[in-house]
Amino acid sequence: MSKVLIIGPNFHYFNASIERAFQSLGWETKVDAYDTPIHPYSLWNKIRYKLAHEKLSLKQESRRFYDVYIRGIIDSYAPDLVFIMNGDNLLPQTTEYLSEHTKVVFWVFDSVRKYPLIIENLKYANAVFCYEQEDIPYLSKEYRINAHFLPQAFDPQLYYPIEGGEKKYDIAFAGDIWQSKKRQDTLQAVVNAFPDKRIIVWGVYKPWYKGLFRWITRERKDIYKNQNTTAEVLNRTYNASLIVLNIHVEQQTNGANPKVYEIAASGAIQLCDANPYVETLEIPNIYFYHSSDELIQCIRTILNNALSSKQIDMSQHTFTSRIKEVLQLSGQS
Repeated sequence: MSKVLIIGPNFHYFNASIERAFQSLGWETKVDAYDTPIHPYSLWNKIRYKLAHEKLSLKQESRRFYDVYIRGIIDSYAPDLVFIMNGDNLLPQTTEYLSEHTKVVFWVFDSVRKYPLIIENLKYANAVFCYEQEDIPYLSKEYRINAHFLPQAFDPQLYYPIEGGEKKYDIAFAGDIWQSKKRQDTLQAVVNAFPDKRIIVWGVYKPWYKGLFRWITRERKDIYKNQNTTAEVLNRTYNASLIVLNIHVEQQTNGANPKVYEIAASGAIQLCDANPYVETLEIPNIYFYHSSDELIQCIRTILNNALSSKQIDMSQHTFTSRIKEVLQLSGQS
């Protein structure tokens, strides 16, 4: 049985989904999750990082410690493939060492320009995948790195239709808010336009450490939960909502975030901000908008006409289907 070492940010659900995909294809798996921005992100390291004037030097220190650690894992586990998600915790010499002992594949999230530290690592990879299409010509032109487009996916064990559930919400959204002005402005426009509708927003928009008093006194606690939640809760929320909003972050201009597939897999009606790639997706239950005004009009149309979702086949957008493509294009199938 072939063995894969999966290295990725410390996102439990995501890592577990990738692991299940490899296992379903007959691979023995081992997952090594790393913390960002430095590893491990213990209380002491959090304090050090928050107070540091030279944050990059702390990152480099963390990467050197990880280099020693992961070399030991490679030597003891001896994988046939190392599958790296982002890998912004790796030094170039670490990736070079990995490539001398096994095949190395990277899958980059959001935009590679958000993670400049990983670009030197990509030069040692056997295959590179991005889920922002604009990264492919950028990497080719600026760094002579060939990359493939590989969109995000969903895990059918986490996102699926729930029959017979009550529609508790008119409008729902889930995602990080405080680092995206686009999301903040769009959500506020929706909240202002529909004061009488049942709206729920999962995701941090005012971190407590940015001001405890501001967090306690934040407006619309009934809408803005100001916390992240689990995949299980999100699936129930999507199933219990008449409309689910999907707003990509600013860095993603020609690709699909995972929520495109997760919301669709739950069977919910999705209103998604348009970009060239997502508009090509032939998935029922998705409607695209190009401005806040158009979004608000779309919401009114859907609610007034009581549109219902349609049964759809999402099998081509699972993590297993994506990993199959990775293995084919990297010569592992």
